Amino acid sequence: MFSYLKGEAIAIQQNLQGRSFLILEVRDLGYEIQVPGRFAQELTPSIGTVQQIFVHGQQREDGLFLYGFRSGAERDLFRQLISVSGIGSQGAIALLDTLTLPELVQAIVTADHRQLVKAPGVGKKTAERLALELRNKLSQWRSQFTPVDGAPQPSGAVREDLELTLLALGYQETEILQAIATLSQDGLLVQNPNADEWIRQAISLLSQP
Repeated sequence: MFSYLKGEAIAIQQNLQGRSFLILEVRDLGYEIQVPGRFAQELTPSIGTVQQIFVHGQQREDGLFLYGFRSGAERDLFRQLISVSGIGSQGAIALLDTLTLPELVQAIVTADHRQLVKAPGVGKKTAERLALELRNKLSQWRSQFTPVDGAPQPSGAVREDLELTLLALGYQETEILQAIATLSQDGLLVQNPNADEWIRQAISLLSQP
């Protein structure tokens, strides 16, 4: 199973169905990787530069198909989505294209069907099935971020924004937990209701070598 491919972004192409494909050259091999349209727009200015693309491969009778994402978290969510009956690869990409990763996770965990049906091809029954089958799986990681021994913690809303944003950026659960524990030692920051400040400091901390 592929984890990621790293190489030069050669081109962004669209097929007749309007699906977006990145041509990524890795060691003289050109890989055709379907990517969400929103991600394709982000990649377009980067044509000619080296990119690391997190990928999922599907082997079918008519060949090997690759799907690419900006982060490991987005790729892993794609895998969760296609595990649900009635959600194929194109339905999963439509969901990721319609909602940001934090919005999509939140919609599934809270069974917000109105958000989920915004994605093309996702009806009410499919949205209900998504929430039913995935809400527990997607909320399990949150249980790893419970306060320990009454230690100071960011407020619930700030914590949720912080966790979802860092998850969307591809950070692992253990890294997020460690960052929250470290930042929570700052008494002034704990009292700060601004999620953006927590996110900024967390990214700065996690970016340190």
